[in-house]
Amino acid sequence: MAVTANTNETYDVSTIREDLSEAMASITPTETIFMSTIGSRNVDNTFFEWSEVDLAATGANRQIEGDVGLSNTAPTNAVRKGNHTQISAKVVEVSSTNQAVNGVANAQTIAKQVAYKLSELKRDMEAMLLSNVAANSGSSGTARQTAGLPAYLTTNVSRGTGGANGTTSGSGESGTVNAAATDGTLRPLTETLLKDVIASCWENGAQPSIVMVGAKQKQKISTFTGNATRFKQAEDSKLNAAIDIFISDFGELQIVPNRHMRVRTVSSVDFTPDVFVLDPSFAEVAYLQTAKQEPLAKTGLSERRLISCEYGLQVTSQKAHGIVADVNAS
Repeated sequence: MAVTANTNETYDVSTIREDLSEAMASITPTETIFMSTIGSRNVDNTFFEWSEVDLAATGANRQIEGDVGLSNTAPTNAVRKGNHTQISAKVVEVSSTNQAVNGVANAQTIAKQVAYKLSELKRDMEAMLLSNVAANSGSSGTARQTAGLPAYLTTNVSRGTGGANGTTSGSGESGTVNAAATDGTLRPLTETLLKDVIASCWENGAQPSIVMVGAKQKQKISTFTGNATRFKQAEDSKLNAAIDIFISDFGELQIVPNRHMRVRTVSSVDFTPDVFVLDPSFAEVAYLQTAKQEPLAKTGLSERRLISCEYGLQVTSQKAHGIVADVNAS
């Protein structure tokens, strides 16, 4: 059918408002699995400490009846450990005009921008707490740095060839983490590697409940076929090829993917080299200043806000956790 001449059609009109959702959606991942799983505490200094008690190893403890010459048993003392807080911040500046106009979902307003930056700040914090970095007390002109989880783990570990544990500033495990772990030669993740680390955790008194992984390692675990795995129950009409629960000889562990784990790049391929075995009750985020927003000095026809947080990572007992490090994407 023909269209009558001079009919005004939508093709000719450039002023029609776009069909945009007023509730603007974002696919950017904002969940912070590690921080949401572990606990939190407040601290009152940029350097914070905690103690860890390690019981003596078991031994042959047989005594003679009536013995009056028993010698003193070596005392069980706590080890003093510590870390530094670090500051993370975002600054928002919005013009008075942006505040006044009617924008799509009002994403341009100061309130929405503050909300978005708070989400970004949480993601930054999650990624840094999972980074393989040592603690740094900072100085004038140098930011303080909190040690990340991989640098703490020294007991229940499986590393590739050449990999090495991080070190601490004191005797044994005492003090702060002064050197991060050394990355080793990459190797595939196997069920045996994971089971060995879980067993090591149990042997050292831990009861881990979470295996935290990146995308490639989550897919790899879903291919495990040993008798220590179980496929999650699904409706008959759905194909389920994901293992969400790992049933080890020492208990069930939930397989949790985390988008914000550290990345290594090999031959232009990005992947997460760490698989964590965690007992969340033995780690905390230590806050010197919880997340807050503050107005900054007004500059002409605009408003500024500072969003900041000061925090550090406390690994209450590194023996409660484990790591399969240096795993590749295959």
